[in-house]
Amino acid sequence: MASAQQDYIAPWWTYWLHSFPHLNFNFQPVDNSFRPAEEEYQQSLIFLACMAAVGLGLSLGVLAVYLSCLCFCRKEEAEETKRPDGCCITWAAVITGLVICSAVGVGFYGNSETNDGVYQLTYSLYNANHTLGGVDSLVGNSLTGMQTQLKEHLARLDEIFSPQRDYVQTLRFMQQMADNIIRQLNGMPNFSKARQDLANVADQTSYIEYYRWLTYLLLLILDLVICLVACLGLAKQSRWLLTLIMAFGVLTMILSWTSLGVGTATAVGTSDFCVSPEKFIANETKDFLNENIVHYYLYCSNTLPNPFQQSLTIFQRSLTTMQIQVQGLLQFSVSVFPTAERDLLGVQKLLNTTEFNLHQLTALLDCRSLHKDYLDALVGMCYDGVEGLLYLCLFSLLAASAFCAMLCAIPRAFILMASRDRDYDDIDEEDPFNPQARRLPYNPSRAQVHSFCSYSSSLGSQTSLQPPAPTTSSAPAAEYMNQSMLFGGNPRYENVPLIGRGSPPPSYSPSMRTTYLSMTDAQIRHFGRDFHV
Repeated sequence: MASAQQDYIAPWWTYWLHSFPHLNFNFQPVDNSFRPAEEEYQQSLIFLACMAAVGLGLSLGVLAVYLSCLCFCRKEEAEETKRPDGCCITWAAVITGLVICSAVGVGFYGNSETNDGVYQLTYSLYNANHTLGGVDSLVGNSLTGMQTQLKEHLARLDEIFSPQRDYVQTLRFMQQMADNIIRQLNGMPNFSKARQDLANVADQTSYIEYYRWLTYLLLLILDLVICLVACLGLAKQSRWLLTLIMAFGVLTMILSWTSLGVGTATAVGTSDFCVSPEKFIANETKDFLNENIVHYYLYCSNTLPNPFQQSLTIFQRSLTTMQIQVQGLLQFSVSVFPTAERDLLGVQKLLNTTEFNLHQLTALLDCRSLHKDYLDALVGMCYDGVEGLLYLCLFSLLAASAFCAMLCAIPRAFILMASRDRDYDDIDEEDPFNPQARRLPYNPSRAQVHSFCSYSSSLGSQTSLQPPAPTTSSAPAAEYMNQSMLFGGNPRYENVPLIGRGSPPPSYSPSMRTTYLSMTDAQIRHFGRDFHV
């Protein structure tokens, strides 16, 4: 099989992250080799995480300065130009919403990729742990068979064959072969410490990954909900919704910057390991594993000698010799010593079981299985895992920037809504020709005209209505006089009926409104239903 260096090539982004400056709390450079147990290396990762805190402080500072300028430094503008540009606010809201939605999409992809990479890592670790556990189990079972069960059988056979010296010598030779097997089994490496380390790493990684995935999922959903509620608040012009969005926007911006710092530190630390993983593994296992064994599994080349080959060969030869001796005793001694058959068959069965264990042990100790788990773990962590972390960092950066822009745009929306309210408040509610006046409660002291035709602009000079004294003239004459007084003596409108005309609401001049409001109650009663309240 090809070497690990040929099968595994660290991706370019790991080298890029590995080249990030590593500084301790005293701003001194630190070696970027992966050394998680050393304090200086831990300080370098914390320093990288704190860089996001600087970005958060700058964002909050810019936001505070902007709001201060908006509240206290806004110049007084003319009445016709004081309204904010609603188009700019609309486009800002649209662009901010698109950026947040894009950031959420990137975040979902990065969260999934990171989870897939961590799952592949933990699966490979558990599989390697299972392989090493199988090696320890086979070695332990073989030792128990040779040291306990075989010893009991040989002791009983020694008593049975005591009259026959040649058979006793054969038993002594079988015991020597068994001792050779025991020595080879005792020389096998003890993988219990490696198994414990792999199990701890896999368990802690799975535990942390579950809560990391859940935290990012909740953050992504929160960003999406805030974006939708902000759009709803702008559409409905709801101040309380926008106020709520501002509070949650500040919280989400803080969470985004925090996730950016943690994600960056985690990605850099993982990349430091991915650049030279064999160096770290060799340093961690040098206390309980031989360097040749670690090198054999890390590189797994056909040119590398198998460190277990000699022990397995001696094991196989000794076991074969014992099987031949047992077969000869079964053939020649049972006719003379029939009571020895049971123990001889027990020894034969034990040797067959040990041979089966030997074949399994040979397969498990081969480097191909563990090396494949090693490569799968590296690919899951350094490709999918680090790539997903980079996408999550991009999501955090986009989300923090978008929410900062949103927090700057919402106060402008407040000013726009307040300006519209002022425009409505400037309308005279007592104006009878104002459409809003029709929605006011009924006021008997004010007269409202049921229907008017359009007045000509020549009525603008009219200042008062002075109707003549009422007479007992006929109805047509009174009607003609009412219309004449109503339309200011303008013959253009005197003969036009008021009811059923279907004309739009009248246009009027300020002087005409003054004339209408100056009519006394006696005049209103005189003109009858035309000015009925």
